[in-house]
Amino acid sequence: MSRIGRLPIDVPAGVTISVDGREVAVKGPKGELTLTVAKPIEVAVEENQVLVTRPDDERESRSLHGLTRTLISNNIIGVTQGYTKGLEVVGTGYRVAQKGSSVEFALGFSHPVLIDPPAGITLTVEGNNKLTVSGIDKQAVGEAAANIRKIRKPEPYKGKGVRYAGEVVRRKAGKSGK
Repeated sequence: MSRIGRLPIDVPAGVTISVDGREVAVKGPKGELTLTVAKPIEVAVEENQVLVTRPDDERESRSLHGLTRTLISNNIIGVTQGYTKGLEVVGTGYRVAQKGSSVEFALGFSHPVLIDPPAGITLTVEGNNKLTVSGIDKQAVGEAAANIRKIRKPEPYKGKGVRYAGEVVRRKAGKSGK
């Protein structure tokens, strides 16, 4: 039996969960998220707890059991607390500025790069080299942060580029002179 999948999920106050066939809707103070549960997995709500069960011990059922439980748990955390991911812009002349709801990057290209946030994602700038990506959907926050980082990944010689907050960039020695 899956150790993660069999754990019940406690539903905090202010969060309502409705199961309609394969759709699980989680509504909380920050918004609403829905999840489509894969075929063999069953979800039930019983007295402020969500229980995820599987019908058999087949390989696919076992793999989806823990995944489904974790996705529902992530949705509950998202509608109560939300998710944030920090990014840092490192490099001489590299900076980030807020332009309304979108963000403008100066990353050493011949032109500024303008990023519009996807639906449900908020981009906030602190100073001129820190950016915070926040939202209620964990997957969407991570994907938005990864797409911003992809514009100019940190390079290994000087460490310049966009990196996650707290990310350690492995540095290379470079050429040695005569």
